[in-house]
Amino acid sequence: MAEGLLYDKLDGQRVRCNVCLWRCVINPGKAGVCGVRQNENGTVKPVNYAKVSSVAADPIEKKPLFHFFPGSSVLSFGGIGCNYHCLHCQNWEIACAEEPDKLLKGMREISPDEAVRMAKSRKCTGLAWTYNEPVIWLEYTLDSARLAHENGLYTAFVTNGYATPEALDLLGPHLDAWRVDVKGFSDKLYRDLAKISNWRSILEVAERARHKWNMHVEVVTNIIPTMNDDDEQLSGIAHWIKEKLGELTPWHITRFHPYREMAHLPPTPMSTLEKAYKIGTKAGLRFIYMGNVPGNAHENTVCYNCSKIVIERTGYNTRVAGVKDSCCAYCGADLNIRSSLKTGVMK
Repeated sequence: MAEGLLYDKLDGQRVRCNVCLWRCVINPGKAGVCGVRQNENGTVKPVNYAKVSSVAADPIEKKPLFHFFPGSSVLSFGGIGCNYHCLHCQNWEIACAEEPDKLLKGMREISPDEAVRMAKSRKCTGLAWTYNEPVIWLEYTLDSARLAHENGLYTAFVTNGYATPEALDLLGPHLDAWRVDVKGFSDKLYRDLAKISNWRSILEVAERARHKWNMHVEVVTNIIPTMNDDDEQLSGIAHWIKEKLGELTPWHITRFHPYREMAHLPPTPMSTLEKAYKIGTKAGLRFIYMGNVPGNAHENTVCYNCSKIVIERTGYNTRVAGVKDSCCAYCGADLNIRSSLKTGVMK
């Protein structure tokens, strides 16, 4: 097992992990909040390196990424562990494992070389790290992303965004897309839902991904009744996207379905999703999508300038009808669609 990246050695063989915003101080023989970055005799060991719990060839729209290589297939990898403890986690079996060491023993090992070979053999255009939080898989995703770019494959993180700037900067040259969850816009929401603080740093890291590393950024908010469905939080998210990421940044507003410790709540009413759509539109966002609502018209990409449908979606079936490079093929408006590998940083 290789030594981990981004940590400080402290007195008494303790270490401080600097991969995520917890910056855990870990005693010898213990692990951080994520459960997979462990202190072995004063050294951080990522016990999850190349250990894969899930692998699947997915439509890129499933991430969801709607303006990033639309219609392509991506080979998606999941690991184990998370730095969040969300009450409604859909992948809790791998993300919230109470005994990760036992689970790791039965998991498949896929090297970065093998991951690239698998993507090519399955005719996938890129690699994505998803299903659980990929930043805690830093060393493996970094090695895999480097190799993916060397082989002409795109790279994407599906992340809660709770990464340090140092971790982002290691990944920056090798990562094309940062699909980030912004779960709400208040201290109470993040404390009650995910058991974290310092949530505003998530916004700063997303801005850094966009502006320093020229990553394609899309934002997802799962709208949960009574928790983050108030006008103040939805308006806060929409205005932050517009002001800090740009009006062409896609915002996915998705329908909550009752699950686990939040099974007592109702599904998100369509009226709430429509309200959020209007709030985003009023804030100046050009591309707002509704998720977990099959057949909804807001799955399509519509040009804000000429009102033509340029990408038509039915579930995960995608037809690119009117896109030329990153622009509308009908009127030339910029649609902020990434269809080539990142070649440099903005500043």
